[in-house]
Amino acid sequence: MTLDLTPDLRTIETPRLLLRPARRSDAGLVAMYAGDRRVAEMTSSIPHPMPPGAIEAYIARAMAGRDEIVWIMDGTAHNLGEVMGVISLKQMDRDQSEIGYWVAPAFWKTGLASEAVLALVDANPLQNTAIFASVFQDNPASARVLTNGGFQYLGEAETFSVARNAHVATWTYIRKLS
Repeated sequence: MTLDLTPDLRTIETPRLLLRPARRSDAGLVAMYAGDRRVAEMTSSIPHPMPPGAIEAYIARAMAGRDEIVWIMDGTAHNLGEVMGVISLKQMDRDQSEIGYWVAPAFWKTGLASEAVLALVDANPLQNTAIFASVFQDNPASARVLTNGGFQYLGEAETFSVARNAHVATWTYIRKLS
C-alpha cells in the first residue's frame, strides 16, 4: 500500500470562477479547448493534433496530483462555462512553483486568466515563497496577465513547444510571496 501525500486541492473562489480539482467528466471540454491549435500553440506541452487518450491521461495525472497541481476554471456558479480553462502549479525546489494556465478561446479578453492567476497566487496553496512563469513572446496577452498579477520580468529564454515542433522565445517572470 502506498500513501499519497498530495496537497489539499481545496476549491478557490473568485468573483466569476471556482478553481476546482479536475474530474473525469471534464475530459470532453478540456479536449475540445486544448485541441484548438490556438490554445495548443501557446503552451509548451499540449500537442496538436491531440493524440487519442492524451486528455484522459492528463486528467488522470491531474486527479492524482503528482506531477503538477491542476485546477479547472469553472464558471457554472455564475452561469458561465463548466470548463473555461486550466491553471496549475508545478512544485520546484526551495518552496517555489511554476504557474501555467490557458483559457478557452471563447473566453479570451474577459479577464478570466488574470482573475484565476491572482486568486491562485493569493491562496498560495503550496505555501510557496516564489512563483515563476514563462510565456511565449508572441503572446503579449499572457504577459499582461502576469504583470497584472504582480509578477516581475526576469529575462528572456526559450522553450520547446510540442504543438509548434520548435523552440520558441519566452519571457520569464517571478512573483515573490515572502
